[in-house]
Amino acid sequence: MFKTILCVQFLLILTAGKLLAQPGSSPHIYPGLSENFRIFPSNVSQTEVFIVNSPADDNVLFASCNTLTFIPFFVSEGIYVSTDGGDSWYGSDTCSGEPIAFHGGDPGIAIDKNGTFILSRIGRPPFSGLFSHYSNDRGLSWSVQQVISTDDLERAVLASDIFPSSPYYGRTYAAWVKFAPPFPMMISWTDDGGISWSPPLQINNPPNRSAGGDICIGPGGEVYVCWAGVTDVSPFSEVYIGFGLSLNGGSNWNVTENAYPVKGITGKLEEKGNIRVNGLPVIAVDTCQGERYGWIYVLTGQKDLAPAGSDPDIILNRSTDGGQSWSGPVRVNQDMVSNGKIQYFPAVHVDRFGVVNAIFYDDRNTTGDSAGVFLARSADGGFSWKEYEISDHRYRPEPIGGLGQGYQGDNIDLTSTHTTLWPVWMDNSSGIYQIWTVPIDFTSLDAIEETIHKPLLVMEQNHPNPFHNQTRIAYRLDEAGRVHIRIRDLQGSFQFPAVDEWKEAGDHEIVFDAAANGIPAGVYLYSLTFRGKTISRKMLVLP
Repeated sequence: MFKTILCVQFLLILTAGKLLAQPGSSPHIYPGLSENFRIFPSNVSQTEVFIVNSPADDNVLFASCNTLTFIPFFVSEGIYVSTDGGDSWYGSDTCSGEPIAFHGGDPGIAIDKNGTFILSRIGRPPFSGLFSHYSNDRGLSWSVQQVISTDDLERAVLASDIFPSSPYYGRTYAAWVKFAPPFPMMISWTDDGGISWSPPLQINNPPNRSAGGDICIGPGGEVYVCWAGVTDVSPFSEVYIGFGLSLNGGSNWNVTENAYPVKGITGKLEEKGNIRVNGLPVIAVDTCQGERYGWIYVLTGQKDLAPAGSDPDIILNRSTDGGQSWSGPVRVNQDMVSNGKIQYFPAVHVDRFGVVNAIFYDDRNTTGDSAGVFLARSADGGFSWKEYEISDHRYRPEPIGGLGQGYQGDNIDLTSTHTTLWPVWMDNSSGIYQIWTVPIDFTSLDAIEETIHKPLLVMEQNHPNPFHNQTRIAYRLDEAGRVHIRIRDLQGSFQFPAVDEWKEAGDHEIVFDAAANGIPAGVYLYSLTFRGKTISRKMLVLP
């Protein structure tokens, strides 16, 4: 988040690098590494970078960031767009949505099912609060600001429901932390492409103040939100991850305030110019029709809590049952534990193959005052990882003077098209912080194997949904085995065993009769468990 601003020049560090797996593991050379490039070179500082892909056109990419100049002082949000799959980019360092002079940065971005670009940002007095703009011409022009909230708040995160089977198809959500006791997570949504927003709704009533926060949408329209629970005194250390689930479009929430413990890296990295860092969580869900359909992944930056070592590491926890329970922590970076090397600022994305992708800053191949960017990929749901250095140069982190607390920006990001991963990060190797990227072709990554294209277990959304009396649940097995299908209410107090028997490989379907089984109207979860894997969906029984 932006603070008062002064101008600083940065030292140029440019060191050649190779895209190799961590020494000590089997080396994986990425033969198709292109030259890193800036998507919109300028003389404006670009920090806290984000990128999304359009569900309406796979060739459309939209990136944004905090942008600022010092003389004269000006803050805005970058608008950077590609309509040819990343081959070329156009845009501006200024979002043109009025009132231009009172933008405060901290963008959140999304593209909805119609291809509408939506951007949220904070405002500056007299327009304090959270505002949004929308664009129907791929970022060439933007609407006047729309009010989301007038509270004192943190940057919002956006996510759009792009799943036609969802009852909330096309809805775009904004989630943020309210800077007032008890510092809860808040949410609002738009069903008309950002023209209007619902009144802000409080998600949780935390015992510790919430911080950060991230959001993603499940394949059945489930809304997943995570955040860090932090101590009440400076430096506000992150001590647990909170999790919220909504099955009715954000109106009601099942909240687990302490889903699992963490020890975040909140503070400053002395080795890297005393830049401010945090371990705030990022979240993604597998929406592919594969064996890990619906699995949820949360990544954080942690240290001094196993499996993290005494230096910052990237840690993953997963849920295979819609957030009801969470795995133990898994260390994503594969270098030696407590070797003095630093990994920080993760971003996570599940691609169309169901592979979990994480990018993060990493200094294992350079000096302690510098950093490169690594990609880690897991084709088995986060149990094992292959790593690649994707930066072809290193940079020396330095705070941006006048922004307070060692600020250099807190976020990096990645997305993908049908053929290519698109990571974005910020570095100052050009003399000023800018958005850098490199296209990573799926076909050249040996982490993609034929086995991940063939799903072992697929369960379709029930049809019809919603329904009055009967609905059908279809599923497919590639192997024979015992199948368990359970239907339960959101509190878990009602359990109905729909299937508990051996099934042969192939396509199967059950007819669930809510009326015959005396099940009242409401929202229910149905879960299929097969060979230790569970897929869950939501169904709505009408009166």
